[in-house]
Amino acid sequence: MKKIILGVLAIILIGALSIGGYFYFKLLKPNTGDFEQKAYLYIPTGGTFKNVIDSLEKNHLLKNVESFKWSANFMKYNDSNIKAGRYRISKGISNRVLINMLKAGNQEAVRLTFNNIRIKSQFAGYVARKLEIDSVKFLTMLNDEQFVGKFGFTPETVFTVFIPNTYELFWNTNQQKFFSRMYDEYQKFWTSERKKKAEELGLSPEKVSVLASIVYWETKKTDEMPIVAGVYLNRLKKGMKLEADPTVIFAEGDFTISRVRGKMMSNPSPYNTYVHTGLPPGPISMPSVTAIDAVLNYQKHNYIYFCAKDDFSGRHAFAETMEQHIINAKKFQKALDARGIK
Repeated sequence: MKKIILGVLAIILIGALSIGGYFYFKLLKPNTGDFEQKAYLYIPTGGTFKNVIDSLEKNHLLKNVESFKWSANFMKYNDSNIKAGRYRISKGISNRVLINMLKAGNQEAVRLTFNNIRIKSQFAGYVARKLEIDSVKFLTMLNDEQFVGKFGFTPETVFTVFIPNTYELFWNTNQQKFFSRMYDEYQKFWTSERKKKAEELGLSPEKVSVLASIVYWETKKTDEMPIVAGVYLNRLKKGMKLEADPTVIFAEGDFTISRVRGKMMSNPSPYNTYVHTGLPPGPISMPSVTAIDAVLNYQKHNYIYFCAKDDFSGRHAFAETMEQHIINAKKFQKALDARGIK
């Protein structure tokens, strides 16, 4: 009798071990690859279990796909609870850990950094490469007068809403939510102090940003930006044309231009400040924070003119009179000719 009981217990133990081993193999055994770099699983909005499997297989994220399918069925991970997102797949984790992460929607945020992007279409393309956003639809939204008008912008000024910085967002953020997040950041940036300074200049925040975009492309020297801003503000006060070369380049749509001259300066585009008085209708690039603050904290002086120095240091010679400006300009033009810059 004792032998029979021991035999039964042995059978039960062997069965338990077999079942335990089976469950270990399916659920608890490490099943993701040994990745040398970061690996991600992207699940699109409205995605299905098949999308998950296809992506896992295509990107070789699992050692055994069949065991993952079995575990997903056992843990009731299916079309009814798929959560879109960008998931960091760590190496050597089990199906159980992976499925729990996917069911909970514990995705890793995307770090989105942007600064001084030239035009809206470039920005739309950049965002679309980082988030689950269609670049064409996003650009169409930015050009929609009714949509941007609800936030107080026009299609020309809407680019000023994007304050350069690094932001964390979930990959499956749609275009409307992305814009809303950027608008919230815009409102945080435009503090009461900044708004007061803009008001003292007689400019709206949007116009400050338009001027800042010009200042940025005139000089990359941060210590010069407040001086350049002061020149343009002096011109605006006097009712003079800004005559800013970067606006001509923007009007031409050719950012490879190294020397503004000739017919370019008579381009009828509303962005050409050699033709039109005042600020252009929108920024000529995404304005930098440094340039915005340079406008708000501009240097007070009597300079009306400036041109690049002939030593190509990236710095500028400033002048209060046309006579002095002509002298400075001739030096720079001579240096350009000497280098064969057309």
